[in-house]
Amino acid sequence: MLLLSLEALAMKISFVKATYAAVVLSGVAYAFIVLQGPNGIPGLLAKRREVKELEQITQKMHREIEEKQQRIQRLEQNPAEQEFEIRQRLKLAKPGEKIYIIDENKK
Repeated sequence: MLLLSLEALAMKISFVKATYAAVVLSGVAYAFIVLQGPNGIPGLLAKRREVKELEQITQKMHREIEEKQQRIQRLEQNPAEQEFEIRQRLKLAKPGEKIYIIDENKK
C-alpha cells in the first residue's frame, strides 16, 4: 500500500510539474506572439518615432506662428513698412510713379 501511495504521489507531482511547465510555456509563447504583433514592440517603436516627428512639426509650426506674429506687429507699428507690403503685393503705384515688372523665369 505504501508503494502504491508513493507511486500515486510521484505521479501527482509529475502531473503538477507538467501542468506548470505547460502553463509557463503557453505564457511565454503568448507573450512572444503578442510582442511581435503590430501592437507589440515594433508597433511601440513606430509610435515613438511618429510622436517624435509630430513634436518636431509642432515646434516648427510654433516658430512659424511666432515669426508671423512678430511680422504682424511690425506691420501694425510701422506704417511705411505696411505701405510697402501693400504696394508690393497688390502692385500699386502712386500717381506719377512707374513700376517695372521683370519676369525672372524668362531668362
